[in-house]
Amino acid sequence: MKNKNLIRFVQSLVFVPIIFSGIHNTEISQNVLAPKFNIEADGTISLNKEKEIDPEVALQAIRAQKVAAIDAYFQKYEMPMAGTGMTFVLEAEKNDLDWRLLPAISVRESTGGKFACKTKGYNSFGWGSCKIGFKSNEEAIATIAKNLGGNNPKTEHHYAGKTVEEILKKYNPPSIVPRYAEQVISIMDAIGDADIVPAPLAVANT
Repeated sequence: MKNKNLIRFVQSLVFVPIIFSGIHNTEISQNVLAPKFNIEADGTISLNKEKEIDPEVALQAIRAQKVAAIDAYFQKYEMPMAGTGMTFVLEAEKNDLDWRLLPAISVRESTGGKFACKTKGYNSFGWGSCKIGFKSNEEAIATIAKNLGGNNPKTEHHYAGKTVEEILKKYNPPSIVPRYAEQVISIMDAIGDADIVPAPLAVANT
């Protein structure tokens, strides 16, 4: 009986009006009027614990959204590179690249694998002027990401420390393909926003 009376008392606190001198017709949030309470199964009352975003959970959520955006774009246009979203995202993270860069290059170069290099396998990027082949799409993505990220000693002087636009102008200079960088960046924007913020995630403190 005491527990029930205590619960009614606490609940009534939420609705007690507060009047401040000099303030009229002002609505105050219930969050301001009283702290939030949990009513446990045994009838006891406890304060809600503070919530915070778990960094690893947030990272996984953002990664999943990027993967979904890449694969959805490829699937929308029935491109063979559909299903490689996770590889694109993981290799972009590993090489500090914009997650949309390589997918967009593959679209610009081969319509996402529809018109991949004929002389060499799994080259949907026009890499090495179609003179270089790979054993799989995953190997192609990993190799090109490493190069464009400036992590291959043989090509780092071309790509290391450069912006997306600068990378693209090295990848395919304007003198060879005018507006190439602009076209790829446009495709990147169509795939998704550079910065993805996950839906609110909260994990109770322990």
